[in-house]
Amino acid sequence: KLPLLIVGTILVGSASVGWAQGPFSIIPFAESELFFEENTTDGDLGLHFKVDGDGWDRVILVNGHFESLVDVRLGGKLGSVIGLTELFSESAEPSFDEMPREDFLALFPPGPYYFFGRTLDGSWLVGFTMLTHHLPGAVELVSPEEEAEVSPDENLVIQWKTLVAPNAPNNAIEFYEIVAERDEDEGLHQVFSIIMPATATSVSVPAEFLEAGTDYKVEIIAQETSGNRSAVESPFSTEE
Repeated sequence: KLPLLIVGTILVGSASVGWAQGPFSIIPFAESELFFEENTTDGDLGLHFKVDGDGWDRVILVNGHFESLVDVRLGGKLGSVIGLTELFSESAEPSFDEMPREDFLALFPPGPYYFFGRTLDGSWLVGFTMLTHHLPGAVELVSPEEEAEVSPDENLVIQWKTLVAPNAPNNAIEFYEIVAERDEDEGLHQVFSIIMPATATSVSVPAEFLEAGTDYKVEIIAQETSGNRSAVESPFSTEE
């Protein structure tokens, strides 16, 4: 729960003091998430966030020092009549050659972060999340091997090795998300996606998903208790 004192501090310190005019109610966001995702294959890192709640026309995200990171304001009929409910976005992901991992993480210190939204009727939406620098390590993909050519007539077995959380036993791997997708340049963009428990080490993709002579990519994402993620990718193709 977000303390009312925090809301009052933001109201007083906000550049848009009009938010605080008149009576208002405070409604919690149904979802408020902020997390890092590292692509260990490409060597880059991004910051992702998601909020979901009653229809709103503005959302801001601030860190524990009440410094603004994101300020989204809706215009037109969408902002004045309808509003948005869910918003998901992710930062650009500079390579570690452009911005070393430590420098990227330093931009977003661990600690509390707060979401504030304004509904169309003037109520406040509030959300709270904790950001950490605990990122899962690189998932080791066992099969299919990189650039492997597999039969389109048989189920594809994707295998990986489980990870230990970076600060166990306080944190743990929550689940793995496995995604197999057809190369976007190959026509229809087909995606197979499934969430597997932290103890799982394999999953089968049905042969019905595969087409002969087609390029695909498999991605395995590990999510840690704090919400941070790491992803590994590998291309494969099917035989003619």
